[in-house]
Amino acid sequence: MSDQDETEIIRLSNLINGELQPANCGDWIDDFAPATGHLIARIPCSDSSDVDQAVAAAKQALPAWAALDINERADYLDRIGDALEERAEEIAALESLDSGKPISLAREVDAKRSVANFRFFSKIAREFESETFEMSDALNHVVYKPVGVAGLITPWNLPLYLLSWKVAPALVMGNTVVAKPSELTPLTASLLADITQLSDLPKGVFNLVHGTGTHAGAALVAHPDVDLISFTGGTQTGATVAASAAPSFKKLSLELGGKNSSIVFGDSDADKAIPGVLRAAFLNQGQVCLCGSRILVERSIYPEFREEFLQAVQEMVIGDPFDGETELGALISPEHLNKVSSYIELAGLEGGTILCGGEAPGDIPEQFVGGNWLMPTVIEGVSYDSRTATEEIFGPVVTLHPFDDEDEAVKMANSTEYGLAGSVWTEDLAKGERVAAAIDTGMVWVNCWLHRDLRVPFGGVKQSGVGTEGGRWSLDFYSEPMNICVKHD
Repeated sequence: MSDQDETEIIRLSNLINGELQPANCGDWIDDFAPATGHLIARIPCSDSSDVDQAVAAAKQALPAWAALDINERADYLDRIGDALEERAEEIAALESLDSGKPISLAREVDAKRSVANFRFFSKIAREFESETFEMSDALNHVVYKPVGVAGLITPWNLPLYLLSWKVAPALVMGNTVVAKPSELTPLTASLLADITQLSDLPKGVFNLVHGTGTHAGAALVAHPDVDLISFTGGTQTGATVAASAAPSFKKLSLELGGKNSSIVFGDSDADKAIPGVLRAAFLNQGQVCLCGSRILVERSIYPEFREEFLQAVQEMVIGDPFDGETELGALISPEHLNKVSSYIELAGLEGGTILCGGEAPGDIPEQFVGGNWLMPTVIEGVSYDSRTATEEIFGPVVTLHPFDDEDEAVKMANSTEYGLAGSVWTEDLAKGERVAAAIDTGMVWVNCWLHRDLRVPFGGVKQSGVGTEGGRWSLDFYSEPMNICVKHD
């Protein structure tokens, strides 16, 4: 990359108190395109001094922002949503470039959902009503106050989608924000910072600090003037975040990993189940915490399902993320590719058989030979309680497991330390709901997957997280209820 044209490399900035600036230390982090391995951007390698400035700006802006009527704050969300919609194609292109995902996915999920998040939280904030509780001699009125300065830490797999999911409710409930996006996918976070300025958001209300988790993220979590932390990322990092936030009693939400099951019963409709399970397995190259990487199939249909599923997997189009026909792009980094590949090797040691995939595609075009490529991989023969089948891989790798009855399916689904999501496929809806309710997880879809209503609770149990967001639950999390009791004669 020494001969790469430096004029093509994007140089990003922090946004602190309405001003764009580099890191105080002057150091930079290189950002590489997953599909090609080419250097595409340099971002500030911020540290605690940059975080201090951003938090100070957010703290200074807090009183005036919190004093606005909730409808006034909702107006800002609408402006930001409108501006994001106008730049939807730019968002999709940046997400595809920065994360390696197909641009069709970036258009339909990342760009659209980012707009929808701002508009949704604007709408429900306007409809938000505080509770009153009447006594025979008094009236209790619940007032919802901002928590304060919100530290928002977001991952690389759905960069703007998940940043907007946190920023919108945080702002509309009167908090000010310091956001720390992943250093692997920083481009659309900077686009959002630009849009907040163009939308005339008051200085200091939204601040963006780029950098690593070690240098910037840890400083944000531990900062004494940060009142709330919302973190989405890996379970191991989440444990570190929780330990750091606990001594200062910060309000905390952790959306962590998952090892989710897709349960396919013998009475399921194959025309729905096969494409549904396929999508759940490999959306965004399997780099979604909700993906169904454990496929449990009733033994009576296992041979037929296996054959049809493998055919569907092998027909998936893998390649240029900017080609609208592409279904699978590149993995996020060489390090992550190595991690995912290590689990494929582990599966062999655990008695598994690779039915398809397991290696880079052999016909990848020349411009992508430096990228992080892996064909969709299906593994059979490992035990349902093996490491391959219970640990989060977070890549295009799934395991197949036959089961005999409902009880065994539930036992297998509950055999991991995670509890985030799952899906059940059956034409018997009573059975579908019964099985769904028996799974130790935060959400289950019956005869669909990732069919999202933004009003419903979102969160996991066990090692998949702490706290619940989504709809009214987000408004609750980003506020502090206070009861005022007025005695009357």
